[in-house]
Amino acid sequence: MDYVDLGKRVRARRMELNWTQERLAQEIGVSTSFVGHIERGSRKASIDTLVLLANAMEISTDELLEGSLIVSDQLIKPVRRLTKGQRYVMNQVISTLQEHVSHWNDDEE
Repeated sequence: MDYVDLGKRVRARRMELNWTQERLAQEIGVSTSFVGHIERGSRKASIDTLVLLANAMEISTDELLEGSLIVSDQLIKPVRRLTKGQRYVMNQVISTLQEHVSHWNDDEE
């Protein structure tokens, strides 16, 4: 896990929102100093904290963790441009496709 990269992404998104560290800390219920540590990569964020960050800043956890994921940019970049609502719909479509693909595999046997 690349915590320095995660911290840079958190800081970049916070700046896009024109939020202070204090505002982000209030939004997710942690101390301002903890937000600073996350942004510097000097403290680890739990999964719960990552989800709180993503929800508060309306960004996907994939975007926050992009530097640590082994995924093609061809998949991530288009998703990054979607709104939260669009990502939800896309997730539903993918879930439906996965469900049907598994049935297709059963038919081939």
